[in-house]
Amino acid sequence: MGFFQRLTGTPARASVAKPDHFHVEIDGEMVRVTLLWNERARRYTLRLRGSVREPVVTIPARGRLSEARAFLDRNRGWLQARLAALPAPTPLADGASIPLRGVPVRILHRPGRGIVRLQESDGEMQLLVPGEIDHLPRRVTDFLKREARRDLEAATARHAASLGVTVKNIRLGDPTSRWGSCSSSGTIAYSWRMILAPPAVLDYLAAHEVAHMREMNHSARFWRHVASICPGMDEAKAWLVRHGASLHAVGAE
Repeated sequence: MGFFQRLTGTPARASVAKPDHFHVEIDGEMVRVTLLWNERARRYTLRLRGSVREPVVTIPARGRLSEARAFLDRNRGWLQARLAALPAPTPLADGASIPLRGVPVRILHRPGRGIVRLQESDGEMQLLVPGEIDHLPRRVTDFLKREARRDLEAATARHAASLGVTVKNIRLGDPTSRWGSCSSSGTIAYSWRMILAPPAVLDYLAAHEVAHMREMNHSARFWRHVASICPGMDEAKAWLVRHGASLHAVGAE
């Protein structure tokens, strides 16, 4: 969702270099704004990639940088409100609390060698991370990805068996605009951040992508397939709408 404006400006000179960003001051902080020069676009648009806290302005054919700045200035209030509504970032650091399968887990650094592991102490779930402190964010991320792969592979296999389809490959990534995708060749890609959400949400995402092996669309027939293998899909979809941005806040600076 964002703002747009139809283009009425004059052509930009081809020889002028096109920058890929500029900065704007919001609440006393300088915010980087990404610029997308799109020859097929017919209007200026502003959207917020909340997953990475990044405003994006699309500049259409014949657009100009000065017009893009003016367009953003006119919609500064909208952008300010959207940025303020984002959840606070949670860096992966010693003492930080992050969700794991929907349950708060405290990250605790431990010097020396060893493997990253979970433990419960005095009713608190803790993630013990040995090694150099500078390596802690990477080691936590690697642990989360391993856990995500295990849960997503299991959920995918279960739903694929229910629908009688074959998933050839599973990939993990960290996309900013979607939680998963399915190709007609049988490859499903997931966001590893699903391991941060409650298990029912991860299960819904796997059901959603597996159902695309039957219907590569979002038709009524597709949603019937999803509902047949994931009865709680409505609750899971609603959870992602309400809390999805919080998953991307984990590890953000």
